[in-house]
This record gives sequence, C-alpha cells and structure tokens, in this order.
Amino acid sequence: MTEPTITEKEKKKVIAAGLSGRRAIPPNVSNAEEDEVPTMELTGLVPRGVKLQDFLEAQEINVFSREHEINKREHHTDKYDNFKLIVRRGQSFHIQIHFNRPYNPQEDRFWIEYVIGRYPQPNKGTYIQVPLVKELQSGKWGAKITSSENNTVTLSVLSAPNCIVGKFRMYIAVLTPYGILRTRRNPDTDTYILFNPWCAEDAVFLNDEQERQEYVLNDLGLIFYGDPDNIRFRSWNYGQFEEGVLDACLYLMDRAKLDLSGRGNPVKISRVGSAVINSQDDQGVLVGSWSNFYEYGVPPSAWTGSVDILLEYYSSKEPVRYGQCWVFAGVFNTFLRCIGIPARVITNYSSAHDNDANLQLDVFLDEDSKVDNKLTKDSIWNYHCWNEAWMARPDLPVGFGGWQAVDSTPQENSDGMYRCGPASVQAIKHGHVCFQFDSPFIFAEVNSDVVYSKVMKNGTKEVKYIDKTQIGKLILTKDVGRDGKKDVTDHYKFQEGTEEERLALDTALMYGVKKLVTSDVMPSAEVDMDFQVEDSIIGSDFKVHVTFKNNTQNQYTVDAYLSGNIVFYTGVSKTEFKNHSFDVTLEPAKSQTAEVLIKASEYMSRLLEQASLHFFVTARVNETQKILARQKSAALKIPQVVIKVPGEKVVGKEMIVLVEFTNPLNRDLRDVLVRLDGPGVLHPTSKKFSEIPRNSTLTWEEKCTPKRAGLRKLIASLNCDAIRHVYGELDIDIQSAA
Repeated sequence: MTEPTITEKEKKKVIAAGLSGRRAIPPNVSNAEEDEVPTMELTGLVPRGVKLQDFLEAQEINVFSREHEINKREHHTDKYDNFKLIVRRGQSFHIQIHFNRPYNPQEDRFWIEYVIGRYPQPNKGTYIQVPLVKELQSGKWGAKITSSENNTVTLSVLSAPNCIVGKFRMYIAVLTPYGILRTRRNPDTDTYILFNPWCAEDAVFLNDEQERQEYVLNDLGLIFYGDPDNIRFRSWNYGQFEEGVLDACLYLMDRAKLDLSGRGNPVKISRVGSAVINSQDDQGVLVGSWSNFYEYGVPPSAWTGSVDILLEYYSSKEPVRYGQCWVFAGVFNTFLRCIGIPARVITNYSSAHDNDANLQLDVFLDEDSKVDNKLTKDSIWNYHCWNEAWMARPDLPVGFGGWQAVDSTPQENSDGMYRCGPASVQAIKHGHVCFQFDSPFIFAEVNSDVVYSKVMKNGTKEVKYIDKTQIGKLILTKDVGRDGKKDVTDHYKFQEGTEEERLALDTALMYGVKKLVTSDVMPSAEVDMDFQVEDSIIGSDFKVHVTFKNNTQNQYTVDAYLSGNIVFYTGVSKTEFKNHSFDVTLEPAKSQTAEVLIKASEYMSRLLEQASLHFFVTARVNETQKILARQKSAALKIPQVVIKVPGEKVVGKEMIVLVEFTNPLNRDLRDVLVRLDGPGVLHPTSKKFSEIPRNSTLTWEEKCTPKRAGLRKLIASLNCDAIRHVYGELDIDIQSAA
C-alpha cells in the first residue's frame, strides 16, 4: 500500500497554515527537511498596471559569515570550518541588505524571517518574524537599523536567548498593499544558531571566561583511564570545529527524532544525546563492544578523536564500530561543545555498576576464604567515563543547576531506552536521588559499599566485611587551561565517615534507594592488611607485596590467598591466571610483608587489550576467625608511539610528520593499524602495516599543511591483536606565515 501523495495546492495550504500557526500539523523532527516558502503571499488580485517590481525589493544580503568578519569573531565561532553564518543565541549580529532603491521608513515596511524545518509555526519557534525596532530589547528577537545609505541598509539583529538551536533559513519579507513579497531561497544566508554560554539569559550561561575557553572552545582534551594508583591519560581530538562536524551533530537530533520545538532546551538535548550516541536501541552513532573481538570495525583503542566517527555516521547513516566508555564520552563531548553546551569528560575510578541501585556490590567467599567466581556476579569497573554538561535546571528546585552528569555508554535502560541523565551532580552529592534523571544509578556508581560474605556448604551466607571506601575512589577531569588533572571527587560525595556523608546516604535511603546490609561489619581491629602491585612493563615479571600489620601484643597466624585475574576494564573477569596460598606468622606489634611473584609467562598469552590485571587477596586470622579482604586492579605499562616533526612548522607550508614505534615484545606483531590525528594540522589518517618483527622499529612518514597557527597537538595510536592502547602525542608550535 503506497502512502497518499499531497497535491501542490494542499501543500501550499499546509505551508500557509504553518506560517499562520492556525492548524495542527505533522511532527517537525528534521532540521534538514524544508518546504519552499512562497515568494509571493498575495491577499487579493493585483490591479492591472501595478508592477510588483516597483516595490522595495531585497536584491543582495551580506551576513558577514567569513571567519575574519565581525559576526564570527564576536560570537566565538571563527574556528568553525564552515562558510555559513554561525552565531550564538541571545547576542546581536550584523547583516546588510542591498535593496533595488533607497529604503524609505515612512513608506516601506520590511522584516526578516527565520524558518527551520518543515511546516514552520510561530508558536513552535520554527517560524520567526523579526520586527524592526528602535532599540533592541534583551530577551526578545528584534532588528535595529544601524545605518541606511543609498540602497544599503545595515542592521543589528538580536535573537532570543531561548530560541531553537539549529540551522535556519533566512528571508527578507516586504509588505505591499497587495500582500507580502519574499526573497527566494538562498543557501548563502543560512544561519546556524547555537547555545551561548556568554549570554547571562541563556540556560547554559557559564560565568567564567577561562572555563568557557576550556569547556566550549577547546577542541583537544584529556581522557583519564588506568587505576587510582596508576593514573593514565590519552589526548582526544574533539574536533567540534572541523568541516562537516556541526552538520553531523545537528543530524544526531534529527536521528533521535527530537521535535524542533524542543531544541532550545539543553536538558532535552543532553538526554536524547545520551541515547543517540550509542546504537543499542535506536541505531545511534557507536556500537559498543567489550568482547576483545573487533571484526568488521575499528578497535575502540585505535580511535584518536571524534571526527572520523561522526563524519562516517553522518555519511553512512549506519552505526560505527566500535566504542567503549571513553569513546562514547569523547564523541558525546564533541556533540555538546559543538552546539554550544559547556561539557567535560569525567573518569570515575572503581566505578560500581549497580543493577538495582541498592548501594551494594556483593563478593562471595567460600569456606576457605577464596572468592567464589560463580556466585560473585557484581563487577567494579576499573574506571568508567561519562560526561558533565553545564546548564540551568528550571525543572528542579533552586540550587541544583550547574554540572549535570550525562552518560551515553549503554549500561541500563532508562524510560525505555539506553540513556542516562542529565542528573544534577549537586543532587547526587547530597543524596537527593528523587530528582530526574537517573540520579540513583549515578549515586550508586560513586557511593556503593563492597560487601564480602562467606558462603557455607549448606548455602547460608554470613557478611564478614564491608569496604566503604573502594567505590568512587577518585573522580577526575581535565584541568582548565592546561594538560593536567582536576580532582572533582568532592563534587560527587562528601568525605567518607563525615557527618555530611552519613546525611547524604540517609537522604538517598529516604528517597527509596535500597540498602540491603544496614549493620556495619567492622574490619579486624587486631590485624590490618593491604597490598601493592609493582609498576611493570608489559611482558615482564613483577611482584605483589602483601603487608600485614599486627596492632596487638599477641602473636597471630594468618592463612592468605591471592587470586590474579585477567579482566576487562569493566571488572568482568575473563580468566584466572594465578592462585597462590601462603601462611604468615605475625609477631606482636609488628608488620610483615609477603611477596608473590607474577611471571610474564603466566599472564601474557591471555592478556586483554588494556593489559589490566585484577588481584583479590583474602586472609583469615586463625585465632580470631576474622576475615580480611582487599582487591585492586593494576595496569601494565605499554610502550608508546613516538612522533617527530623535523624542519619548520609554518601555516600554509608543507610539513613532515614522522611516526615511530619499536616492538618490545618477544614476538612479531602482525596486521598493525596506525592512526595519526591533529586538529588544525592534519585530517585524521591511518595506515596498515602487515608486520613489525620483534625488536624492530616501524617508521611512517606523513606530509601535511598546517591551517592554524599556535600551539597544537599531534596524536597517534597503534593497534593490533597482540597489543592495544598504544599511544603517543607531540605538542608543536605552528608559526604564522610571514
């Protein structure tokens, strides 16, 4: 059965109804789709002898859209590689109209129209008639004539600070005694309107210039990973100003079917954005894979930035393979910054994935105090990345605006889709998990307890130990204005054990967050236990140092067990590669350290891409029957890619980039993919090498021509089945052309 067609006459009626706002019309969910706006809207018959061309007619419109011109400079949009006019809402911009004759304010009446999508309507904000005013009024659309000379009129146009964010079509309309005459559709006057963190009336206003430079205008970032004792980071090219990226980001809202009338609201946009960045249930941007199997796609660790991913998705309209949490967060950050919402990537170390928000992760031990992997289903991610977006929250009580946690990694279903947030970070800290969206889940990610229970052969379970400090151990983001880390742990939680922390937890419980274990099981006061994993390079032997401290004047004997597991960074165990039992005798009031040797031959053949090892150490004090338990992740050091730029580095002149990597493993590397990226210097590019023999060095020479002066960064990644997460970067200073 074919869809009914709409006749041209009916189509004109729909358009007219849209312009007048008098009729219910279909959903308007595409910025790209458009209807032809009539150039003549006559109210009756034109008398014989009257020539419409005798009336005022706009013949040429200049929107000052080049990067060096006033509009883009004043609106902080001069970095966008896009020849169209790009402005920020709530701030005036300049246009110039050349008419067929001098404009006479006593006789002539004209106005500017901005139209977006299909079926434009004033009450939906999709049709905007901008009136001529004597003075621009804050908060309202208006156009003020700043000069009128000969046939040319220059205007200052002010947009509303809550208008739709997207790509508008622009028309000049002239009122005649016989109806309205409009300019024809002219793509050169299309105008992108973005969020404006510089405008105090905009919902995303950020009152700090350094933070605006970082969270809106910086196209390079750092994403932290590893573990709290071995913090690592990688540079990420957000590339929000690169050619085609702005259109790709607007397309994401079309793909999410967000009605155009809702595209002025950062709460709605960030929520649909968190869904459409993953492909789980809506064929969104990225397919997630945590299987270490990346056939028919790019391994997550190979990406150096968001540009390739977004442009491939925009071009193919098919999900891109593959992503993991830091890739989802990097692409989501690009989307938010590109449309003008201040955003940053957050890394939460020891992040709980709590399916039922009961603030509890259960670890089960057998009667010998060894971890029972069959019963232990909860996992702790070594780290997890999400985003924060800055915005007002008029839907929440006063005080809960500001940074909002939004997470596009598909973990749990929220209102029927895989999405998370925006959740007020301030609300999470104070335990106000009743506020939308998904606050209980994020509260649990940073505030769960790890509960160790002993399981008897008859099936009974007894809680032996509760670790309140492991989850949400450290929460980081990139520092403002420099390549360093900023600790934001105290934004999400009060210090453990303080009165405020207890109050926040009680508040969360009051609002319905379940906590199954309410009685505190204190660790043994007589004996403390902790362990450290030596820093080591992939492919080498290393030791785990387990330290016991006897706090009494008694002698104790301890039966201890160490389990070493190869794990995905999500905390899911792939295989156990080490199990070692040992006994320790503790002398009164003394400490004793036991060393456990981990050989490369034990873990190398089973290693996963992030070279992440997870250790459980459990111990039983025989005299008191108290259980001690600790678990930690350790990331092996991975060799780096080396980038060199010999010769001069000048805008507009060809430059040579050398990428080098020496194979440190005692095996040949095959099917090696190397990627090179550098915003403002070169477009993302890649090259495949069939083999790098052991102890040999790969060298790749790439030529490019820098487009932008100043401090820039080159980023490279190397991937193959045997070794992943190999990165390198180089800061370079591009000189202006003489």
